[in-house]
Order: sequence, then C-alpha cells, then structure tokens
Amino acid sequence: MTKPKSAKPKAATIRDRIIGLERIRASDLRPSPKNWRRHGDEQRAAMRGVLAEIGYADVLVVRKTEDGTEIIDGHLRAETTPDMEVPCVVVDLDDAEAAKLLAVHDPLAAMAEADRQSLGELLRSVETQDEAVRAMLDGLAGENGIDLEAVVSDAEPDLPNGSDASKVKPIIVTPDQREIFEQAAAKLRRQAEDANMTEGRVAEFLSAEFIASP
Repeated sequence: MTKPKSAKPKAATIRDRIIGLERIRASDLRPSPKNWRRHGDEQRAAMRGVLAEIGYADVLVVRKTEDGTEIIDGHLRAETTPDMEVPCVVVDLDDAEAAKLLAVHDPLAAMAEADRQSLGELLRSVETQDEAVRAMLDGLAGENGIDLEAVVSDAEPDLPNGSDASKVKPIIVTPDQREIFEQAAAKLRRQAEDANMTEGRVAEFLSAEFIASP
C-alpha cells in the first residue's frame, strides 16, 4: 500500500505593513511612550557628526495614532533635527505590534557578528573630520580587536608551484613594520643584484637568514 505523501508546510505569508512615505517636521512627531533607548552625550555628538557629513540617508519609522504621529524608530534623529522635515515611513501597526517592533528593532541588528577583516577594510577606508564620529569608529575597531593603523598588502602572494592559494592568509603589519621590511628588501635586492625580487622571495631569504643565525 502506497503511503500518502505528506503535505508540504505552506510558506508563511509576510505582510507589507508600509502604507506610505511622508516628510514630517520632526518636532511634530510624538516620541513613543514605550521607547526604552536612552541616548548619551557621545552618541548624540556622533549623530550630529554623521548628519553633518552625510545628511539623511535613512527613514524614521512612524505610525498614526489618535494622539498624533508616533515614532517607533528614529527618536534621536528627530531630537537632533527638530526643525527639519524628515523622511518617515508610515506603518499600519497597532499598539501591540508597535511595542514588539520597538523591543526587537535594535537587538536584531545587534545579533549580527562582525567579519574582522571586512570590518577592518571598511573602517580604514572611511574618512571623517568629526571627532565624535572618529571616536565612535575607533571604539568599534577596539571592540573587535582591529588595529586601524595596520595595513594589508595588496600584492599577489608569491606561491610555490602546487600551493593552495585558498589557504594563504594576509599578514597584517603596522606602517613601522612595513618600513623596516622595505628597507631590508631594498638591501637584499642590491646584494642579490635582482631589482625584481618579489616580496615573497625577500621574506623567504630573511626568514632563512634569521633561522640560520645563532
């Protein structure tokens, strides 16, 4: 007797709760009475710096209530620019749904893990003239054990035949260490009369010389 095939579970229907995009004067927006986030002086200064250097590149999340337009996400931005008409995405959430979104919005983002190499490359590429923004980025680097003064060589690795390139990892060095290596490489190239000696060969010779030394 053939067993009946079990029915596949239906995919969850994801609702689109966005009903509009409006530009509303920030001072006309009503803070959520359940907002649990508190913004210290350092964060406020960093927000001012980001808005000054970039401007608005994201929306506030708001909903319409009997008491006015209520903020779900974006309280600090609204407080920082009270006289601006700010971009707001309007959602049709009830009280319980708004409370749930308020509770999970930031913690969901905080659950993401950092890829140290990618984050390091990103942070080294970012330029800012704002001290508060710089302090925020330096703090992010420190939390993830990243030395922003270190540099990663873009040179292609000099691999022996048959080597697995996927197993090669970049060596991160400080500017001072890089300068010492380049001085040693220049001296070795002169001695070997080989101006085209690759960095990989230079490192090989230096390592062999170190190992052979008493």
